[in-house]
Amino acid sequence: MASTFDIGFAKTARISGGLAILLQVAGEAAAGTGDVDPDGAVERAAGIAKFTGKALKTLDVLAPHGASADRIVVIGLGEADKLTAHDWLKAGGAAATKIRGTDKATVYLDAPGVTLTATNAADFALGMQLGAYSFDTYKTKKTDDEEAKSGKAVKVTLVTAGASAAKKANEVSEAVAEGVILARNLVNEPANVLGPVEFADKAKALEKLGVEVDILTEREMKKLGMAALLGVAQGSVRPPRLAVMHWKGGKEKDRPIAFIGKGVVFDSGGISIKQAAGMEDMKGDMGGAAAVIGLMHTLAARKAKANVVGILGLVENMPDGNAQRPGDIVKSMSGQTIEVINTDAEGRLVLCDALWYCNETFKPQFMVNLATLTGAVMVALGSHHAGLFSNDDTLSGRLTAAGLATNERLWRLPLGREYDKMIDSKFADMKNTGGRYAGAITAAQFLQRFVKDTPWAHLDIAGTALGSPTDEINQSWSSGFGVRLLDEMVRANYEG
Repeated sequence: MASTFDIGFAKTARISGGLAILLQVAGEAAAGTGDVDPDGAVERAAGIAKFTGKALKTLDVLAPHGASADRIVVIGLGEADKLTAHDWLKAGGAAATKIRGTDKATVYLDAPGVTLTATNAADFALGMQLGAYSFDTYKTKKTDDEEAKSGKAVKVTLVTAGASAAKKANEVSEAVAEGVILARNLVNEPANVLGPVEFADKAKALEKLGVEVDILTEREMKKLGMAALLGVAQGSVRPPRLAVMHWKGGKEKDRPIAFIGKGVVFDSGGISIKQAAGMEDMKGDMGGAAAVIGLMHTLAARKAKANVVGILGLVENMPDGNAQRPGDIVKSMSGQTIEVINTDAEGRLVLCDALWYCNETFKPQFMVNLATLTGAVMVALGSHHAGLFSNDDTLSGRLTAAGLATNERLWRLPLGREYDKMIDSKFADMKNTGGRYAGAITAAQFLQRFVKDTPWAHLDIAGTALGSPTDEINQSWSSGFGVRLLDEMVRANYEG
C-alpha cells in the first residue's frame, strides 16, 4: 500500500533541515517565512518565477540561502474569500506529492490573509492522507517514484496557532481517511483474492470497532427466499454472502438509518457475457459494497451518534453450466417474480433482495443503496456526478447537499410511471431490463418496487467509483466514492 504520514500538530516548530511547506493566498505573503526563511529567498524566487499564490500553483526552492530547511515549497491557495472545504483537501493533496520521498516535513498552515479553523486544518490533513494513497501490493519491482510512495511513514508536523483544536478535529478526519482507503483497497483488489467470503470477512473485522456483524450464508438466504440474489451467484463456484453490519451509536429507541451496497466481486455478465475488452475492470463491480463498508468503518471509528445498518450483497457472476439463463424466472424475497432478460443486469437482482431484507428486518428511517449499476448513467453524466434517484425529496435534498459539501456530487434523475411500464413482463411481475433507452432510470424503477413506502435513494456510481479522473486527493483507479459523501450526510442530519 501507499506510504502514510505520521501527522502531528504543533503551535511552533524548530526546523533543522528537511522540507518546509508554506501556504500562500493570492496577494499575500507566504506563511511562516520569517521563521523558516529569514533571508527572503522565497520572496526573491517568487518574484523571478512570477508566483502569486494562485490555487494549487507551487514554488519549489532548493537549498535556500540562510534558511533552516533544505527545501522550501510554497503552495498557492487562491483567493482567500473563495476558499472551500474541498480547496483545503486539494491543498493537502498537493502537499502530499511534494512530501513524497522525504524523511520529514513541516507545514505552516497559518497563511496571512486567512483565518484558519480547526476543520480547515483537519481537511488539509485528510487531503494529505488521500493524496498519498496508491495500491502497489502486488508489485515486486518498483520505480523510484513507486518506492517513494511505498516507503515508511513520513513524519509531518502541521504548525498552527490552533494546534490543540486542530488535533481534535483531525481525529474525525483520520476515521474518514481510514474508511475511504478501505473502500479503495477493496475495489483495487483482484477478484481471485477478494471473493464473497473474503469480502464478508472484511465486514466481520469491523467487530473490533464495536460494529455488530452477521454473515448470512447461502443456506440461510435460501430459507429467506432470496432467489433473485442467489440466481446471480449460481454460476460461480464461490458461494454468496449477505453481510449485515449494525452500528448502535444512537439512542436505543431510535430507528436506524440504512445503507445497502451492491457487491458483485466480479461480473463476467454471466451467460449474457461481456465483451473481452475491459472486462478486467469488472473486479470493481463491488464499488457500492466497498463504499458501505468504508462508511461503516468511519462511523464506528469516530463513534458516530447514530444507529446505522449497512448491508452488503456479495456474489460473483460467472457463466458455468449451472448459471442462470436469459428467460429464467425467479421469485424474489418479496414474493414478486422477475423474468431475467439479461444476466448482465445482475446488480439489481442482488439489491432487490437486500433492500427487502433490510426493510423487513430493521424498519429503517430510510434506505440508500449504492451500486456500479449501469453504463447508461455514465452516458448521461460522465464521471463527475453520480446518478441520484429517490422517492423522497427530503432525503434527496440532504444527499445532494452532502455531495456539494464533499465534492462527491450527485445529479437527480427522474422516476415515473411511464418508465415503470418499460419493465413490465409478459410472463412475470417484471423483467430485469427495460431495453436500450433510459437504462439507468429503468434500473432505478426496478429497485423502487422493493422499498414499499420507506424513504429511499439509489446512487448509481458506475462513473465515479472507479476509473474516474484523478486529482489532488485521488491518484488511484478506485476513488472510494461515497464514503465522505454519506459520512457528511449522517453527520449533518442524523446525529442530533
